Amino acid sequence: MHLPHLQSFSKQPLLFITTCTANRRPLLAGSTAKEILEAVWAKAATVDGWFVGHYLLMPDHVHFFTQPVIEAKPLAAWMKSWKSISSRRISAGCQAVTPVWQGDYFDHFMRSAVSYRHKWDYVQNNPVRQGLCLRSADWPYQGTLHDLQFS
Repeated sequence: MHLPHLQSFSKQPLLFITTCTANRRPLLAGSTAKEILEAVWAKAATVDGWFVGHYLLMPDHVHFFTQPVIEAKPLAAWMKSWKSISSRRISAGCQAVTPVWQGDYFDHFMRSAVSYRHKWDYVQNNPVRQGLCLRSADWPYQGTLHDLQFS
């Protein structure tokens, strides 16, 4: 079950999203996938009304925080849209067969600024826990596109 339509909220909610690659293939921890996703998400702010803040790419999944404007495309439609666009680009740029993404995703409302900070701290340490780097700051496949504020 996914979150209700966001247009019913008076404030813009801050959401945490996790989505995986199809069959958990390790396609994402690379500069090409990072550049593609950054470009798609950056454009989503003006085209779809969704702003992506902190994000972290693991080899087979991505975590990110996002916040819509009031008139944003519905979450499910936006997820389908950016996955479709990025799938074509990742398939071409990384010589990967489609589908690139699993159809589903996990979404969660951030209920406080403290929970937002704790979630990001936890996510940033995923590469360390998986033995992919020694310090979270060393993981090159993360970043921030927009400074999202908890409202």
